[in-house]
Amino acid sequence: MTSPSLHNAPLGPMLRRWRLLHRVKQSHAAGMFGVSQSTISRWEAGMQEAEPEQRAQIEALLRARLDSAADHALARLVASNSQPVHLVCDLTHRLLACSAARAAEFSVPHTELLGRSLWPFVTEAIATQEAKLDGLGWREGIAAPALEFATGTNDSLLVPIRQSQCRWTRLTLSDGSTARLVETLRADSFAHI
Repeated sequence: MTSPSLHNAPLGPMLRRWRLLHRVKQSHAAGMFGVSQSTISRWEAGMQEAEPEQRAQIEALLRARLDSAADHALARLVASNSQPVHLVCDLTHRLLACSAARAAEFSVPHTELLGRSLWPFVTEAIATQEAKLDGLGWREGIAAPALEFATGTNDSLLVPIRQSQCRWTRLTLSDGSTARLVETLRADSFAHI
């Protein structure tokens, strides 16, 4: 299943937020991507989509990384949580950290899943919620509302998902990239993407 966040989501608003957080002018961003300043402006305004080569560069720039001490502290808080929770890159769905309760649900050691996209394991209900994110303003601005929904189930033995309530909370990391905290709100369920 192709991740809508990677292939359909407009990256312009996220690029603009990254630029503002890093105090990068449009003219400098234009040089980074080999385009004109007006192209950056059109991308950010949603008037034009980036070509595949530039889109790949933007995605690489915006991918969540745990670079700072604060980001590592967040990962440790997730890992030490007694509830089934995990942290993923909001753009790529790559697993960044997970609690022992979440790791116990996987059929392989969680270290084999770290850095890997969990998108292939999503349920139809999760894919539906993902498709709604842009309309809800999820990627605009710094603060996005948490989202709660029923997950549905999948057939995966590697990353099983059982019917439960799930909460997504978007977090901005120190470099301006975003991560998603995924919490299971009921103890009787399994992993969620």
